[in-house]
Amino acid sequence: MSLQSEVAIPESAPKTSRPTFAIAGAGGRGHMFADWLRDHMGYGSVVAVADPRDSARVAVAEMHGIPEEGQFKTWQEMLSRPRLADVLINTTMDREHVESACLAMQLGYHMLLEKPSATNISDVQRIHRVRQETGRIVSVCHSLRHHVVYERVAELLRSGAIGDVVSIDQLESVEHIHQSHSFVRGNWGNESRSTFMLLAKSCHDIDIIASLVPHDCLRVNSFGSLTYFRPENAPVGSPIYCVDGCPAEADCPYHAMKIYGPENFWKRHAGLSGLDRDQTLARLHESPYGLCVFKTDNDVVDHQVVSMEFEGGVTATFTMTAFTPTGGRFLRVHGTRGYIEAKIDSRSIDMWEFWSGNRHTHVEFPPDKGAHGGGDGRLIQNLIDAIASEDEARVRTGTTESLRTHAIVFAAELSRRSGKVVQLSDLLP
Repeated sequence: MSLQSEVAIPESAPKTSRPTFAIAGAGGRGHMFADWLRDHMGYGSVVAVADPRDSARVAVAEMHGIPEEGQFKTWQEMLSRPRLADVLINTTMDREHVESACLAMQLGYHMLLEKPSATNISDVQRIHRVRQETGRIVSVCHSLRHHVVYERVAELLRSGAIGDVVSIDQLESVEHIHQSHSFVRGNWGNESRSTFMLLAKSCHDIDIIASLVPHDCLRVNSFGSLTYFRPENAPVGSPIYCVDGCPAEADCPYHAMKIYGPENFWKRHAGLSGLDRDQTLARLHESPYGLCVFKTDNDVVDHQVVSMEFEGGVTATFTMTAFTPTGGRFLRVHGTRGYIEAKIDSRSIDMWEFWSGNRHTHVEFPPDKGAHGGGDGRLIQNLIDAIASEDEARVRTGTTESLRTHAIVFAAELSRRSGKVVQLSDLLP
């Protein structure tokens, strides 16, 4: 198979009648899907929205002209009504997924369920069981399965272009500011509010690795810790809130006003968009985003490695680290007849073929609109097509597949905590 061959990308709009959508959770992800639906399915395709924050809820409501009777403060209130739409986009907080997902399916909703499916293996199994019982069509948001670079790598491996897969390595560069925003100061910094880091951030990565190996994972080993974002590493004399006059302000890359002062993505994500300097200072003095990164209640790891062994002796490693200058994913696949190196975020693949004079081929992919390199749009289109054809098997990451790959993540965290190799058969007998 040629590295240069075309990847079939679904058209931006379905060829069938238009389904309607309800959104539970109008944060960054929910808003993004609402935006995609407006552009590709049309104004008014979202008919209901739930979010406790007035600004987030109203933004989606205005985007689709949702009347007040279609706006709810909680997903519980929304799901207390008879089914309002064909599909629920479930972007609630991680710990709310299981109850909201199961109730929605029982009410008759098909569903796009944000990853992770749930925060423990028994709840992931429960979601899968309810989907089987109700016959709903559900897609779990493993968006990387739909990224054009990963799609091409998967095609190359299936074609035998580099022989049999022997080992795979993947690096997720979280990026130091992203880590501080989301996993130190933000919603995913403390397990009691969300879940452990590998599940919250990197079940994407474990899922894509598992999808590239045509065998089941047998056992997992993992190491990692919270090393840097700790009180003992705080600069001498630093206050609880950055804006109270930190002596390290000039040098510290995490000083709140450096990140949230300018009008940028991080300021918008922190809910501070449109505020002037004085207003921003005041809000940061009461917001978790204004806390010194060394003095929050964060407890999730800032680096972790995972080693996996699959049937047939195939091995894989995954590294997640906060300590990188930019974000991005990097993949290496070692085969018996060749080698592939992919830079996911810069959208390039290099392949060497040992049995063809070590021939080297390089290809770059054009930019694509949308989150996860366009993968999120193709993911929701995949679900729409599956619903239109009434064929659950068309969903690339349904609950069966997501349970299989989530289990590896739970096994890795169990290994990290116990210091032992974990057999997958112990989690999924």
